[in-house]
Amino acid sequence: MYAIIDIETTGGKYNEEGITEIAIYKFDGHKVVDQFISLINPEIPIQPFVVNLTGINNKMLRNAPKFYEVAKRIVEITTDCIIVAHNASFDYRILRTEFDRLGFDYKRQSLCTVELSQKLIPDQKSYSLGKLVRSLGIAISNRHRATGDAQATVKLFKILLSKDVEKNILKETVRLDTKKKVDDKLLKLIESVPSSTGVYYIHRQDGAIIFIGKSKNIKKRVTQHFTNDNKKSKNIQEEVASITYEITGSELLALLKENEEIKLNRPKYNGMVKKLKFDHALYQFTDDQGYVNLEVKKFDGRKTSITTFTNRQQAKLFMQRWTEEYDLCFKLMGLHKGTGNCPNHPQKQCNGVCITNESANTYNSRAQKLIAHQSFTNKDVIIIDRGRDTGEQSMILIEDGLFRGIGYFTLNHQISNLDIIRSIITPMNHNPDAQHIIQSYVRQHKKLKVITLDEIKKGSKG
Repeated sequence: MYAIIDIETTGGKYNEEGITEIAIYKFDGHKVVDQFISLINPEIPIQPFVVNLTGINNKMLRNAPKFYEVAKRIVEITTDCIIVAHNASFDYRILRTEFDRLGFDYKRQSLCTVELSQKLIPDQKSYSLGKLVRSLGIAISNRHRATGDAQATVKLFKILLSKDVEKNILKETVRLDTKKKVDDKLLKLIESVPSSTGVYYIHRQDGAIIFIGKSKNIKKRVTQHFTNDNKKSKNIQEEVASITYEITGSELLALLKENEEIKLNRPKYNGMVKKLKFDHALYQFTDDQGYVNLEVKKFDGRKTSITTFTNRQQAKLFMQRWTEEYDLCFKLMGLHKGTGNCPNHPQKQCNGVCITNESANTYNSRAQKLIAHQSFTNKDVIIIDRGRDTGEQSMILIEDGLFRGIGYFTLNHQISNLDIIRSIITPMNHNPDAQHIIQSYVRQHKKLKVITLDEIKKGSKG
């Protein structure tokens, strides 16, 4: 199955571009079976030369969905597909960059129709999409728009598939041998693990753990270990004697268990564990006028942060989203460094705090809501997520702003009493990585149920 893609961007510096339009056609080798087409609000200005080339301007994108709003659909339509694009390294890089900003590791096999065309249709004067398809008699409309270019790539790809009779070039271009044979020992180990969410442990002959991992599909991830041919995978394949696992149901619990147990066991092939999973954090300060300012900086363990981010790009994305959600000022959120009013004030999306037209008390009350929602400081809650079986739920206990542990329950009365909660949970260590994992997960899964311990205390008294 193939996902034939074309992406239009804002232009600009390498890896700082934003997507303005995307078209994806799911192609089974014979016909298009699904499609996704959308303009995207990149949240950054489009370069003038791109406007002239594509006809897409900032005004057109004002009410378009932002990337995070369509990301799930993109993941769904490209799952188990090979990404096909004309100059695939560009489109695939742009997609991976956007998903990286969301903290999601997006990986797919890719196939480039430029490379395929050079091998299957040699001696063409040009391999640019427009000139190539015209030379092949393929009609192309809406050139430099995602839909038109993607439709032309579908037609081109059909021709290339028909020309690749022995399929040798396709296999060579994909460069991923997914049919690799696995010896009997590894096959039996793959069969021994479930296709469930959880943590798995790879042991050598003496029982020592040489690798710990987590996955939403343990069988699929273990299969990857046993079919990859990089140095680490080959070493694991050579040394593995058995695999044990623990189903968690919840991806959040799997992440926390993996983090805890790698630090405790220090498995041979998990690499260094000293490096944090994040490098930027959100801090606050009050300026001379009494306004609460928020700023993203490199993480400093000596200072109290509100929350942390995997990288600066992810931080910027959330800061822009929170500015809109909490009606805050671009300038006081550190997103605008100029003098005078912020860019949102003329559009009346900012109440004028940047030019002191709004009182500190009024503005700060909204800023404090954001801080309280995102911060761990003095937080006393349990976070409820899915369990391992139907009827079971999982929970994460945070008390006095510290992560205390994880557990499972089947009856509501089990979480109506704090003493019962403390007895159910498996204690875990609070550390910066664990806090980052929880905060990042909660940010991205807004439907998670969060109950304050005050509510539980009140309920137990009643």
